[in-house]
Amino acid sequence: MSAPSTLRVGFIGLGNMGAPMARRLIDQGFTVRAFDANGDVTRSFGAAAATSAADAAAGADIIVTMLPNGAIVREAIAAAGELPSGTIVLDMSSADAAGTVRLGRELAERGIALVDSPVSGGVGLAAEGRLALMVGADDEAAVERVRPLLDALGARMIRTGALGTGHAAKAINNAIAAANIAIAAEGLVIAERFGLAPETLLDVVNSSTGRSGVSETIFKTQVLTGAYNQGFALALMAKDVGLAGDLARDLGLTLPQLRATEDGWNAARDALAAGADFTAYHQHIKAANASG
Repeated sequence: MSAPSTLRVGFIGLGNMGAPMARRLIDQGFTVRAFDANGDVTRSFGAAAATSAADAAAGADIIVTMLPNGAIVREAIAAAGELPSGTIVLDMSSADAAGTVRLGRELAERGIALVDSPVSGGVGLAAEGRLALMVGADDEAAVERVRPLLDALGARMIRTGALGTGHAAKAINNAIAAANIAIAAEGLVIAERFGLAPETLLDVVNSSTGRSGVSETIFKTQVLTGAYNQGFALALMAKDVGLAGDLARDLGLTLPQLRATEDGWNAARDALAAGADFTAYHQHIKAANASG
């Protein structure tokens, strides 16, 4: 494996997660050129700031993309210019799995390897290099080459299989989490209407078969407290649920619970203010049942 100091990294996408991830790589000794469409964010990287996607990619061994969706990833790679054969693109965004497979085939024809490695964990874990990483790739040598970056960014790396399986795993995981959040939020609304204290219900749930990661963590720290500030946008959760739904439909599957989860999260996205945290799904359910 290459030592961090010898790897040149172009990092494109400096949003809520991308910025701390890029800073983490810089702190770990990687040579990073960072770019975002938001010029103020890019300039905050000082000497590491690039003037464009092409500037970030120039001379890079590895180009990391951390962008809102696969279409923007494709645009960013096109904007990066003529990448030399042997370059590796490490897409850490949440993206459409089928689109990732298509992009990988196109890049492979140019001698460029694509590795998909979406992440799980919030802004704090990104800054600390303790994310969970889901890694899909057809080129094992490319995975080994990007491993120093993955080791710097993640506490756990799960090799999911062929190219696109990382993005599929991320979408499915978030759809399951979204379904858990939705039913837990509805359960709290039932409890409150009946006169059962929400914190008491959570104690019961977390001591019984209804418990989940979301009931044990974010419902205690974000929902009961009224903070609603875990650091992941509700719109992005709705997008990820939609990616899982699209994948299911592409595979010819009829999954009514997933369809209901999509509908619920799309309704919450449309009802709540732009930028609402995903934990605010509970606020949406409460507001929808405020009368009566």
